[in-house]
Amino acid sequence: MEKLIYEKSRPGRRALVIEKPGVKEKKVSDLIPAQFVRKNSARLAEVSELEAVRHFVRLSHLNHAIDKGFYPLGSCTMKYNPKINDAMAALEGFRELHPMQPEDQIQGALELIYNLERSISEVVGLPAVTLQPAAGAHGEMTGLLLIRAYFQAKGDTARKKVIVPDTAHGTNPATAALCGFDVVEIKSNSRGLVDTEALKAALGPDVAAIMLTNPNTLGLFEEEIDVCQKLVHDAGGLLYYDGANLNAIMGLVRPGDMGFDVCHLNLHKTFSTPHGGGGPGGCAVACRKELEPFLPKPVILKEGDHFRLEWNRPQSIGKVKGFYGNFGILVRAYSYILAHGKEGLMQVSKDAILNANYLKHKLKSRFTVAYPQACMHEFVLSGNQQKERGVSTTNIAKRLLDYGVHAPTVYFPLVVPEAMMIEPTETETKETLDEFIEILAKIDEESKSDPEMVRNAPHTTPVGRLDEALAARKPNLSWTPDAN
Repeated sequence: MEKLIYEKSRPGRRALVIEKPGVKEKKVSDLIPAQFVRKNSARLAEVSELEAVRHFVRLSHLNHAIDKGFYPLGSCTMKYNPKINDAMAALEGFRELHPMQPEDQIQGALELIYNLERSISEVVGLPAVTLQPAAGAHGEMTGLLLIRAYFQAKGDTARKKVIVPDTAHGTNPATAALCGFDVVEIKSNSRGLVDTEALKAALGPDVAAIMLTNPNTLGLFEEEIDVCQKLVHDAGGLLYYDGANLNAIMGLVRPGDMGFDVCHLNLHKTFSTPHGGGGPGGCAVACRKELEPFLPKPVILKEGDHFRLEWNRPQSIGKVKGFYGNFGILVRAYSYILAHGKEGLMQVSKDAILNANYLKHKLKSRFTVAYPQACMHEFVLSGNQQKERGVSTTNIAKRLLDYGVHAPTVYFPLVVPEAMMIEPTETETKETLDEFIEILAKIDEESKSDPEMVRNAPHTTPVGRLDEALAARKPNLSWTPDAN
């Protein structure tokens, strides 16, 4: 096994250090209070600059990332992040800002946030927007708190239930429960869509909202959304739109026009900013005029050519994040929107839909397609045929790693046995998709000719199969020197 950087350490090895002429460096004791100064030097590896660079480059190659290979993780929209967006976020005027600066010194940042809010309002068809939430689930919480505050202000305190279809995004029921609502799950029909009869049966004066992902997590557009929104509104409830799958409908249809009252969208997915590994992220929450008074404060107002933060919001649910969102992510999202424009965003959705349907069509001869109708930006296969040969969906996912491809989302949504949810995004070429098709075909053949080899995959990764529960709960992240 390759030596770790501490094992390569040799006394006296250093990188080149060029001292600054004429600059007298201050002592550590002049800068840090005595009680916080180390008594002993930190135990650091002593290596050359070249060894240090090689070490960290090798480490970076051990992780899979969108810049390294195909990442068809369903519902996560792991598309390429244009590097120009990073360059815009790194502009000195944005990079050097501090959130405690007075408003007259941050007019450019406030203008950017204001303009981004207006752009998102146009994309989703709802007039009021906040960019405070840090990520999708945080946006869900914000949206449901808006709904709760809205009914409380009306004195309609009996509405304690939130309806969640079984094809909803995975965090929806947890968010509803966290916000104090009782969760009512309704089953989908035989076509993977909301069962309107089941919805009718669940509605009543105690229902606050329904949370819908459209397209849903099967990648299917809810064809009866007009019926659903009328049923819910006639019962006095509201519609919450989970924008996790907005990448399929940008420029084609707007949640507000579908009848939704509140929606969130993941800036780090839809508008292509880095995400994964716990962050960073960004989220917008949009709502109808009736819910605007309850948005998190402060809100940004434009008065002539001046922008200011408005704190006098007596009905606001309060702040949901320190300062005003993840500003670097907001810069990237606005750059993405400006670069694409209205027609470009529409083309993003069309290409995402085309890529997904191409993959589904090419793979249907080897894997079971959960629902045969045309999909949107993603689709769900079942590995039940391979399971009958003793090769599970988990085995297939692990084997994909040997081919340098990240696995799709597996075993979700729960309504499909041995599920593989695949989202190619719009940024992948036909050549990449064809290579993925070929890889899955090879794995399918391996499940017939050498199932044991697939069951023991991966074979080429730095570590093999881990105890996944133990790795999640008690990860070993520390290097320990060999006792010998």
